[in-house]
Amino acid sequence: MRKLIQMLASNKDRGSRPKAETNGEEATVYLYDAIGMWGIEAGDFVRDLKAVKASTIHLRINSPGGDVFDARAMKVALEQHPAKVIAHVDGLSASAASFLMMAADEVRIADGAFVMIHNAWGLAIGNAREMRETADLLDKVDGSIVNDYVAKTGKDAEQVGAWMAAETWFTSAEAIDHGFADVLAEKPKVDARLSAFDLTAYSNPPKALTEPPETTFDAMANDRQRYEARLALYERAA
Repeated sequence: MRKLIQMLASNKDRGSRPKAETNGEEATVYLYDAIGMWGIEAGDFVRDLKAVKASTIHLRINSPGGDVFDARAMKVALEQHPAKVIAHVDGLSASAASFLMMAADEVRIADGAFVMIHNAWGLAIGNAREMRETADLLDKVDGSIVNDYVAKTGKDAEQVGAWMAAETWFTSAEAIDHGFADVLAEKPKVDARLSAFDLTAYSNPPKALTEPPETTFDAMANDRQRYEARLALYERAA
């Protein structure tokens, strides 16, 4: 749990504050941050959402997750909103963000984006009785999240529970195959590393999210061309 707190604290201010943009009958709501006190809090999100009067809401997601109860409140607010909700996984929908997106009527995922599900984490301070009570609470939280995933994917609870216990990262194709997302977004392939989130608290983050991109020959050639062009400008200016 200490690693999770450190991870969320390190992600503070790496994303963007909650933002809603309206264009006629459609609105776009951005969830581009951690969820909870380290990023986008439920109170701010729900208040901004209530102000949206559009008939369709595009929920754009790039989040490492966060507070499960803030995410639950945000999910309920989306479900109760009269608009049709379309979720777009633009880079990463991990942990609490992955069950928040279950509120959407449709989930679209970009090629190169990821969805991650895992068992709930918690922090307890006290005696053995209090520790057991916390464990019991986490079991109940896991059960409620399993129900969300089962309702969306149609998979049985045993399979979903196994995925959560293993901390499973789904590629865009896998997320669609297993029912977490509905369609591939009609956009160019994205590099999910652009999310720039600290994922060190998780056990199995894919290398595609944690390792820097390789510098290809073409990229180096382009860099050299830009450098030579810049030198030519300097020479003309001199």
